[in-house]
Amino acid sequence: MTKRSPDKTKAWGTKSEHLLRIQEHDFTMRPGFGGPAVSVGVDVQVESLDAISEVDMDFTMTLYLRHYWKDARLAFKSNNNLSMTFDGRLVKKIWVPDMFFVHSKRSFTHDTTTDNVMLRVYPDGKVLYSLRVTVTSMCSMDLSRFPLDTQTCSLEIESYAYTDDDLMLYWKKGNRSLNTDEKISLSQFLIQEFHTTTKLAFYSSTGWYNRLYINFTLRRHVFFFLLQTYFPATLMVMLSWVSFWIDRRAVPARVPLGITTVLTMSTIITGVNASMPRVSYIKAVDIYLWVSFVFVFLSVIEYAAVNYLSTLQERKERALRERMPCTCGLVHPGTMSASYSEVDANTTGNYGSMQRNGVKRERMLVQLMENDQITGHVSSGTYSSAAIDTHAIDKYSRVMFPGSYILFNFIYWSIYS
Repeated sequence: MTKRSPDKTKAWGTKSEHLLRIQEHDFTMRPGFGGPAVSVGVDVQVESLDAISEVDMDFTMTLYLRHYWKDARLAFKSNNNLSMTFDGRLVKKIWVPDMFFVHSKRSFTHDTTTDNVMLRVYPDGKVLYSLRVTVTSMCSMDLSRFPLDTQTCSLEIESYAYTDDDLMLYWKKGNRSLNTDEKISLSQFLIQEFHTTTKLAFYSSTGWYNRLYINFTLRRHVFFFLLQTYFPATLMVMLSWVSFWIDRRAVPARVPLGITTVLTMSTIITGVNASMPRVSYIKAVDIYLWVSFVFVFLSVIEYAAVNYLSTLQERKERALRERMPCTCGLVHPGTMSASYSEVDANTTGNYGSMQRNGVKRERMLVQLMENDQITGHVSSGTYSSAAIDTHAIDKYSRVMFPGSYILFNFIYWSIYS
């Protein structure tokens, strides 16, 4: 009967565990149980910021999380004073800090091609525990200045079970404990600053805990929104001003232009809000888009006013002509102004023949009415109040609309820049 050869892997594992005397201690207890709190230093290497979501109010970060502490139970004899490095299999057999990410939504330790966990033990019992983690955590954003905003987010690290009486959590090298990759970049944000802080967190049922903060400040790139939102909105407002230079009688030209700009502004507003959370306050982009929408809408209302006043003027002029006495082509001295005498003599002389032929020609004697030389029927004051020059509304709009919009832009960018 042949003897089975021993498993070298198991023998190596048994040897390392024997060297660290793992079987001789209870590693369910923290180091120095019953004594002062064990000090656990932390440093972080940020590998990447993967995503920032305004809709979900969160961010995703990949980082190397390293813990440093001393456990005298793991001290071993070494002739060359070298450390021993292990993978994640030994982590399950010794005590390690029970860190978790406060306000995290999702997190996981990378496991390709094996668990990305490293344990390094030094002869004097000092331990380095490192793991590679991706975490999605909450970030409360204030979008009142969006898209001209600056956001500050924090990743919070804390012990789950041990209060500050049992575990003192601290940044190993202060603010230098946080290192970032120089290649980190985001499409929508400029990373302005990374820094660390430490605070105490209190829970009414369990007590005080040390909490470490990784704070980073992000400033949004505005150029994308200038191209996709601000410039199109501004062009639509400017396009609505074109109607002020179109003849007021060209209804098929002015009405579709106004409707098109209003619908386009509605589409821009809808597109922006579709990619934003439904917050209960007004954002900076909302102010700009809605003011632009009001300018476009007012340009449509302006033409409605022009068209209405034009119709009203034409009705009053028609009623005025119907009440005028028939001159029958005769010139009455002292009653007709010089402007009327300039009318084509042939036309005036043939008035009777045109009447006999069934052809009726009407002439607007505006100069006569302005000079109040129509006998006993209409006074100049009455007519001047009715004959409003509707072209003046378009003329004023050509100046007032652009001037008001330029003033609004100056105030807007002064406040939010």
